[in-house]
Amino acid sequence: MENESFGQKIKRKTTRLLKKILAVSLILGIIIFSVLYWATFETGLMAGKVLRISEKGVLFKTYEGKLNLETFGALKGTNPIAESFDFSVESNEKEVIKALQEVALSGERVNLHFKKRYAQFPWRGETKYFITQVERVK
Repeated sequence: MENESFGQKIKRKTTRLLKKILAVSLILGIIIFSVLYWATFETGLMAGKVLRISEKGVLFKTYEGKLNLETFGALKGTNPIAESFDFSVESNEKEVIKALQEVALSGERVNLHFKKRYAQFPWRGETKYFITQVERVK
C-alpha cells in the first residue's frame, strides 16, 4: 500500500467532515420544515358571523375567509366594535368549506374551531389560522 501524502490525508478528512456537516444540516432542515409545516401552535374557537369565504390565488388556489367578531365596548349601551378575524381553510376540507359558504349566505352566528400553525406557506393559505370545524349556534 502506498503511503498517503499529508495533503491527501487532509483532503480525505475534509471531505468526510463536509459530508457529515451536509447530512446533519439536511436532517435539521427536514425537522425544522416538518415542525413549521405540520405542528400546531394554538387551537381555539372564534365566534361571530362569516362575512365571506372565497377561493383565491393565481398559481396556488386557497380558501380564505373573514369572520365578524361583533365585540362590544366596555360601556353599557355602546355600539358593537367592528373587529374581524381572517382565516384560511385547507383545500381538502370540503365539508368545512361548504358549511362556511352556507353560513355566509344565511348570516347566522357560528363558532369556528381553528388551529394556528407556526408558519404560513403560499400553497396552503394566506394566514396561519386554519378552520377545522364549523359549529352552528342555535
